[in-house]
Amino acid sequence: MKQVIQCGHLFDVNAKQFQANACIYISDNLIEKVEYNAPIKDGYQVLDLSSKYVLPGFIDCHLHLNMNGENNSFETIASDLYGDLTLKAYAYAQKDLMAGFTTLRDEGAVGYTDVALKNMINRGVVKGPRLFVSGKPLGTTGGHADSHFNPFITGEHSLGIIVDDPDECRKGVRENLKWGADQIKIMATGGVISFGDDPGAPEFTQEELNAICEEANRKGHITSAHTHGAKGIKMAIQAGITSIEHGTMMDEEGLALMLEHGTYLVPTLIAGYHIMIHGEEAGIPPFVIEKCADVVQTHTKSFKTAYDAGVKIAFGTDTGTPFSLHGAQAEEFELMVRHGMKPVDALLSATKVASELLHLEHQIGSIESGKFADIIAVDKNPLEDITTLKNVTFVMKDGEVFKQ
Repeated sequence: MKQVIQCGHLFDVNAKQFQANACIYISDNLIEKVEYNAPIKDGYQVLDLSSKYVLPGFIDCHLHLNMNGENNSFETIASDLYGDLTLKAYAYAQKDLMAGFTTLRDEGAVGYTDVALKNMINRGVVKGPRLFVSGKPLGTTGGHADSHFNPFITGEHSLGIIVDDPDECRKGVRENLKWGADQIKIMATGGVISFGDDPGAPEFTQEELNAICEEANRKGHITSAHTHGAKGIKMAIQAGITSIEHGTMMDEEGLALMLEHGTYLVPTLIAGYHIMIHGEEAGIPPFVIEKCADVVQTHTKSFKTAYDAGVKIAFGTDTGTPFSLHGAQAEEFELMVRHGMKPVDALLSATKVASELLHLEHQIGSIESGKFADIIAVDKNPLEDITTLKNVTFVMKDGEVFKQ
């Protein structure tokens, strides 16, 4: 099918601004070319977005498709069958797509359910957003990816692959890649919603982190690290991690290392924000709220410091964690701007920068010739009102219109 989108205003990620009176020519699922101030050519089905602000499809670089904001998500994951979780992931991915997120990076799923959904979308069995998946996150005994069931409960019950020495770490990487993971996710420090671990404490040795990053890099894959504490952040960067997720307690030394190594930051401001607002009323355990308070206190400061210093920031939300709902993650844009980011840089974080983090900049992240026709639109200028991104009114993925 040949289509042309008539744009009132088109966001150019290279010029970092909206350009008026553009036409996007599409053949099947690829963009043929973009023309400005020229008559529409014959032979194309016309999609009239002349009253709208048109952008590349957004990329959420950090979410979890097995969950949808439950305050007891670990209990739900423990009781659901893999089939249940895969069907949930499909439904939640649809919500994200309708919100304008045409590409999603799942940052850790149970039983390779994220890989299963990606495979079915890629084969055309079901339709959905473009998925970039992690498989099972790597964690340590008693850490953020481990379970805390009674010792007599046996079988596969952790939320990831538990590894406790460099050789196990390498094997964990190989197992994930064997079953179709696109990247390797590491639980490099303790977390907020898990039991018995300290968000500020590293969970791996330097040798273990080195082994993970070396093995992934050797096979041509990127890595990401869940990190809160400053020491764990620095250890992950020194190991060669591609992106730091959260990065809440980052210090000046860690910031310098990020700049030196070109490490990306995926801040996920919305996750802790929602737990602090809704947690106590919804019955979140006090230890979770207490850990969250420690994290949130430094999170916005570290985000602003990293942004001002020029760290590469990619958009991510941790959607799926308590009170962070699929399809509602555009609130992250609002928080990023509220805490010091320019609106244009917030847009770039979810398009150009995010595509570069995933090494997909030749396929997505901008509206240019040869790239996938992943295109969205809103009714008002988001550079003037960032909240308009909460109401995406047009969604196209791979040249197919999903919302108009």
